[in-house]
Amino acid sequence: MAQYKIVHYINQFFAGIGGEEKADHMPEVREGAIGPGVGIVAALGSEFEIAATVICGDNYFGENLETATNTIIDMVKEYAPDVFIAGPAFNAGRYGVACGTICKAVEERLQIPVITGMYEENPGVDMFRKDLIIVNTPNSAAGMRKVIPVMTGLIKKMALGEEIMGPSEEGYIERGIRVNYFAEKRGSERALEMLVKKLKGESFETDLPMPTFDRVEPAAPIQDIKKAKIAVVTSGGIVPTGNPDHIESSNATKWGKYDITGMDRLSPDDFTSIHGGYDRQFAIANPNNVVPLDALRELEKAGEFGELVNYFCSTTGTGTATASAAKFGSEIGQMFIDEHVDGVILVST
Repeated sequence: MAQYKIVHYINQFFAGIGGEEKADHMPEVREGAIGPGVGIVAALGSEFEIAATVICGDNYFGENLETATNTIIDMVKEYAPDVFIAGPAFNAGRYGVACGTICKAVEERLQIPVITGMYEENPGVDMFRKDLIIVNTPNSAAGMRKVIPVMTGLIKKMALGEEIMGPSEEGYIERGIRVNYFAEKRGSERALEMLVKKLKGESFETDLPMPTFDRVEPAAPIQDIKKAKIAVVTSGGIVPTGNPDHIESSNATKWGKYDITGMDRLSPDDFTSIHGGYDRQFAIANPNNVVPLDALRELEKAGEFGELVNYFCSTTGTGTATASAAKFGSEIGQMFIDEHVDGVILVST
């Protein structure tokens, strides 16, 4: 009989239920290991078992965060596992956010060690890296074989209560947590050694790595607002009713361009919000709360600026990967340059 018990969380795809057409699958629990859990438990050995696998659709989780989390917490509690694992999610953004959310909840509410795995550009990494051990994975599930040994090594340490070393030794994503330790050489010696290596052009590792940030040069100010051509872009998920471009409610992979020619305001009969990260009732009742077409038309008629572009661009911001957001920005920005737009109002929620 296994000595250590695990509960595993996966989405509808890895459970073999289906893809996007099954993304609204409600939480359920099944006995034993399923999907990637089979390989994980095989690598762990006979002392470990996956007692149960919890399954939830990515869309259902993203659109029902509190309900889904509470339901899954109750399922996990019933099995009283020694370790809780989620994923790995690789670069699947909605899945990564779900894995991070449920891991954090299990750790905080049930005081059970947790672990998940994601690609470094998964939006779940930025959201949860400071809270969780997130194994650094390749971009896709094709790298599962590389992930399992790293993940199982950490699972064993968690179950046994052993010390988990730094990210470079253990293979998880850096959390920004600094700890004191005794070095063989004092700081002045290490600093001189680093300086010499730097002067020689050799590689070296600093004791205090600094974060790197993207720098974007601000655009020049609009010279004459009274003649300016202004566009509107939103990450608030306002789309025509029916969501014709099928933009995702979270971890968006696309954006839409929607005509507003001749409109003085957005009608709730024709436009709605599909965003998964805020209470949409006010946006659904009045889409102008997010895309303020009514106010902009008044300003346009009053001559406060030259003209309003007769369309707006929209996507959803919640859980969207930084790389995807940068791609959207480049595409939309180039379109505006080509159409001689002078300024953009970026509205969210």
